[in-house]
Amino acid sequence: MFFHGTSCVNEKGHLEIGGVDTVELAKMYGTPLYIYDVALIRARARAFKEAFHLQGVRAQVAYASKAFSSIAMVQLAAEEGLSLDVVSGGELYTAIAAGFPPERIHFHGNNKSRDELAMALEHGIGCIVADNFYELELIEQLAAASGRVVPVLLRVTPGVEAHTHDYILTGQEDSKFGFDLNNGQADEAFRRVMASSAFQLLGVHCHIGSQIFETTGFVLAAQKVFTKMAEWNKAYGFIPSVINLGGGFGIRYTEEDDPIPVSAYVDCIVEEVKKQAKACQLPLPEIWIEPGRSLVGDAGTTIYTIGSRKDVPNIRTYLAVDGGMSDNIRPALYGAKYEAVLANRVLGERTETVSIAGKCCESGDMLIWDIALPETKPGDYLAVFCTGAYGYSMANNYNRLPRPAIVFVENGDAQLVVKRETYEDLIQHDLPFKTKVRK
Repeated sequence: MFFHGTSCVNEKGHLEIGGVDTVELAKMYGTPLYIYDVALIRARARAFKEAFHLQGVRAQVAYASKAFSSIAMVQLAAEEGLSLDVVSGGELYTAIAAGFPPERIHFHGNNKSRDELAMALEHGIGCIVADNFYELELIEQLAAASGRVVPVLLRVTPGVEAHTHDYILTGQEDSKFGFDLNNGQADEAFRRVMASSAFQLLGVHCHIGSQIFETTGFVLAAQKVFTKMAEWNKAYGFIPSVINLGGGFGIRYTEEDDPIPVSAYVDCIVEEVKKQAKACQLPLPEIWIEPGRSLVGDAGTTIYTIGSRKDVPNIRTYLAVDGGMSDNIRPALYGAKYEAVLANRVLGERTETVSIAGKCCESGDMLIWDIALPETKPGDYLAVFCTGAYGYSMANNYNRLPRPAIVFVENGDAQLVVKRETYEDLIQHDLPFKTKVRK
């Protein structure tokens, strides 16, 4: 049994996180319930920052808030001195509402709207990661209208593939993201930006994938990006002040996963950037990275209440819980795997193998296949680990299920940071149908 962060078993045999009994939290706030281990998030953020500090380089660690965005989470990121990566107007609005320093916000996305870009310029955010030619046109128009000079990074696809699931690869040539390094798009984008007074080109951004357990991909990406920046330096005298190598650092979901330490990623990235800068005779740029899952993924645990049971003789036993693909769509979308325990009987003897089904009206709504658990009864609490990334952020109201509440726990204290949706919330934007009277 693997426990993440401050998770442990208390004297009652219950799962405890952050010094708080998860069974008591489930009774207080209901289920499904997302619980976040704040101490683990802090430790991971500090590990990334300390690794750069020990290397003695200028760097920004930007939390990729698409993994989990809420006002409280953004404020925690600010408290830990992180920068922030947003990918939509909604994430940007959340950051501004949370009081996050706008100069530390980086705006991503492959189809930013005019209104979203206008919001970014209005608040003076630190950087827009330009993704395509249409976006460059929009930024130039908005900059001209406002009299602003916009700091940008050019997102490029370096043609490097990370060893991960095809659905979440983003650095290969066949990608919806960025300007391709190999077919001339990046060169054309560079020339357009350099020829316009609307832009301040900081450097280049790339992202090679997600849930990565090795460093080779980052090395290859840095090499390709520096090769291109050296060409631009020779032809145009361009000196990059920033190189952003994205995120994708893996975490342990199950025993099949073997992530490397945070410092191993950072040390490799810094060493390669130093090597390439020297080889290309360029000043060492500031290094930016964008951890998301690796900051919050294994800090999150979802608590469910077990309900119905279906025994299919000689095939399997299904246990249904009160959530599913409405609060965690990753198993249905990616085939993601998780580990779980009974929160109210963690140390119980695991006497049966069952499969955990969600309550949505879909055969594919399965959270975990074939897991060993103690014999269960309706009302037991199931704790599914490592749901902190892309659980709440991808949650939905399929079957008109309300989205769960979120609780932060730390040092024996629990704080509700997102309220549970109610049925009234589900219909708050609905309008009645008005039948026209026919004459």
